[in-house]
Amino acid sequence: MSVLEILRQRGFVENMTHTTELAHYLSEGEAACYIGFDPTASSLHVGSLIPIMSLAHMQREGHRPIALVGGGTGLVGDPSGKTEMRQMLTEDRVAENALGIKKQLSRFLDFSDGKALLVNNAEWLTQIKLIPFLRDYGRHFSVNRMIKAEGYRMRLESEEGLNFIEFNYMVLQAYDFLELFDKYDCRMQMGGSDQWGNIIAGIDLIRKKRREPSFGLTFPLITTSSGAKMGKTAEGAVWLDPERTSPYDYYQYWINTDDRDVVRFLSLFTFLPMTEIQAIETLEGAALNAGKSILAFEATRLAHGADEAVKAYHAAGKMFGVRSVPEKIIPSCTIPRGEKSSGEASVPSSSMEGTRLQEGIPAFKLYQITGLASSGSAARRLIAQGGAYINDKRVDHFDDLVTLTDACDNEIILRAGKKRYHKIKIL
Repeated sequence: MSVLEILRQRGFVENMTHTTELAHYLSEGEAACYIGFDPTASSLHVGSLIPIMSLAHMQREGHRPIALVGGGTGLVGDPSGKTEMRQMLTEDRVAENALGIKKQLSRFLDFSDGKALLVNNAEWLTQIKLIPFLRDYGRHFSVNRMIKAEGYRMRLESEEGLNFIEFNYMVLQAYDFLELFDKYDCRMQMGGSDQWGNIIAGIDLIRKKRREPSFGLTFPLITTSSGAKMGKTAEGAVWLDPERTSPYDYYQYWINTDDRDVVRFLSLFTFLPMTEIQAIETLEGAALNAGKSILAFEATRLAHGADEAVKAYHAAGKMFGVRSVPEKIIPSCTIPRGEKSSGEASVPSSSMEGTRLQEGIPAFKLYQITGLASSGSAARRLIAQGGAYINDKRVDHFDDLVTLTDACDNEIILRAGKKRYHKIKIL
């Protein structure tokens, strides 16, 4: 099966250019393809997994993925998909963020011996001389066509409007494609559906400047069945950086997948065989919950490694009870099967001297101290809304005192909402 067929079967493809020619190009041997990553943070998040997984599929099928960090374009800001101007970054911040991004991509891609590349477009964009650039490249872009692109049109219709520095973004991204074509014979760019206009601009520039073919492929916007954007929770983004989202919380994000999304997400966010994934389409109840456990385990294993996935699995069993995963359900998955939970190390926890609890600590302060609430006022709101529990008993008043008498086996377990836990170990 070709890589295009794999991507189609798993749900990655929304649109592509020159379908027949692209299929032929990919069948001829190693092909270079690239995706740009916005360096606005030192960590990628779950919303970035579609482009990451697509590059990984390309590499697994013998092609060479290029992850382009937008160190240059990040200094300008992409207007695509935004109704207001993005915050412009400093060069130092972009460089720092690029290091974090490569570390996370290395979980999914093999960068050894040039099998995959991480490239920063600041290398060439920051060296551009304006007048020669406008003469050589700017003349190939039609303003009439540019303003019809969805990203520009959205900004033009917004209250803030589109400023000149952002208007140049399409030209810069097209130039990126040309640079990668020249340096690495890269003829394929992939990206989200909002990048279609930018990708087409790059294909046109390569055709006009080099008289050579190139190709584009876009992914659909992935939302949950409830319509929510991937990677967003009430607490904020679900990050790939374990310092921002712990492997346990990452596992919990996936375990709480809507029943309607399990098969689709297994197809998109794991490398498990499609024949095994399709075999669970009719499962319900406890059997479908086993599929959720496999999804959570595999997603965590890819992002954080097998050891952290096993820890998260056991920790979830400790907190919520072990979910049995029968051998016949997606047998390729290496999730522990038929085991009792044996660990809890992944549950967020902290230690506290018993003397601090002798006189008692107001419940809202304890939630703030442990990070289950971002502030004292947030903790008060949580308690007022009935979402705070201590040892599975609801906290009724924000100033209720938590003392040593609340400890069980020298532990106090706090819960915020249905899914977030923190364990305090009394010393």
